Amino acid sequence: MNPPNVPFNFHARRAFLRQAGLGCGSLALTSLLSDEGLLSSAQAADAGSLQPKAPHFPAKAKAVIWLFMPGSPSQVDTFDYKPILQARNGQKLAGADPKTGFFTTSGKVLASPFKFKQYGQSGAWASEIFPHMTRHVDEMAFIYSCYSRSNNHTPAMLEMNSGVFLQGRPCVGSWVTYGLGTLNSNLPGFVVMHGVKPRGGNPIWAPGFLPKVFQPTPIDGRSATPIANLARRKNFTQAQQRTLLDVLKQTNAEHQQLRPHEADLAARLESFELAYRMQSAAPEALDLGKESAGTHKAYGTGLKETQLVAKQCLTARRLIERGVRFVQLYAATNGGGGGVGDVPWDGHSDIGVNHRIAAKSVDQPIGALLADLKARGLLDTTLVIWGGEFGRTSDSQGSKGRDHNPAAFTMWMAGGGIKGGVHYGASDDFGYKAVENRVGVNDLHATILHLLGLDHERLTYRFNGRDYRLTDVAGNVIRELLV
Repeated sequence: MNPPNVPFNFHARRAFLRQAGLGCGSLALTSLLSDEGLLSSAQAADAGSLQPKAPHFPAKAKAVIWLFMPGSPSQVDTFDYKPILQARNGQKLAGADPKTGFFTTSGKVLASPFKFKQYGQSGAWASEIFPHMTRHVDEMAFIYSCYSRSNNHTPAMLEMNSGVFLQGRPCVGSWVTYGLGTLNSNLPGFVVMHGVKPRGGNPIWAPGFLPKVFQPTPIDGRSATPIANLARRKNFTQAQQRTLLDVLKQTNAEHQQLRPHEADLAARLESFELAYRMQSAAPEALDLGKESAGTHKAYGTGLKETQLVAKQCLTARRLIERGVRFVQLYAATNGGGGGVGDVPWDGHSDIGVNHRIAAKSVDQPIGALLADLKARGLLDTTLVIWGGEFGRTSDSQGSKGRDHNPAAFTMWMAGGGIKGGVHYGASDDFGYKAVENRVGVNDLHATILHLLGLDHERLTYRFNGRDYRLTDVAGNVIRELLV
């Protein structure tokens, strides 16, 4: 039976709005509707606002670029040099648990196949597989003592993004957009860039119970139309589209009056409005043809090995430059060795082959991104984060591979209020477990929010009668990393 005073096609129209609203991204300004009197004040507050909001205290960073390495790099083959690991190759690893990873490991030490040396004035140790990124170690703060709670990709990615390894909680990008709003009403405040979607797909970057205006706009780096459903229909003028949107807005405003507490309907209306404005702003922001030949060469957009991540990194810089608040980039490599497209760093069978290929695909673009941000004066206000969802075992899987290891991994941060050249925390002599100044995901999130001017204990959202926060009931700001 249809609800009273609701047209018979209510369900079909509602289904259409749900699907269309999710297609283009989510992020138009709620104030547009509120200013026109189409939302009650209670509904506007419930739906949230994307207008710029003041931080809790002066911020060091205005924006974030999170360079997510799906599949997870091995800490002992990238930045956490362990001489004892090299000296005891093939020997029994004391305390090794064959079930630490997702599969079963040998319990025997596996030395890194890569050469290490120290770089920069800070003397940071790094693997030979990063000749470009290592030029910037004095601007990086390395965290050698990270740990998480799951040894499987999907729940670990959920935890890294939302603080818990269950679906339904908002990701950090949504929390940041909820707390600070957007800096450009013609572009989304939160963007996710991917190639093959990583394990877990859309839920790992979902807004959870936050209003849907805070969900990201996804950009597929492999597609000729990177933002789905954005282009205007052929033979459909701008005036015709504006008229259609106005009719749709009025019809749904009338529909919404019967349901004043349905925040998702307001979010879907927002998405139509933002999509309309993005039809002009987004193509310009995504047009890499406007960049110089020298810039393309620096990033490696014309090289087969680097072109996907190079285009992602260059696009990330252009988006941040235009006021996008939060960009999360899932390195769109093609894998290699034991990895596959959605988990390119997943070196189960041969860590040497896998990591050399995966590093080749990201090293030059990330090095160029850091140099470009610095040259343009953007690095001081842009927080750059690098890492995966967990680490890898110090003992072998098979003869040459490494299994998943949530007990220890390395991440680095740069720019946006980070003190360069810092080496924080430590894993044990074999890089197997974090032992000194251990850093959990809640601590990482607390630090990210702090750099953006947000107190992680004050940034809350009431849902089902409880005030939730990104860091739940844990998390400490890692003040040793801060300028």
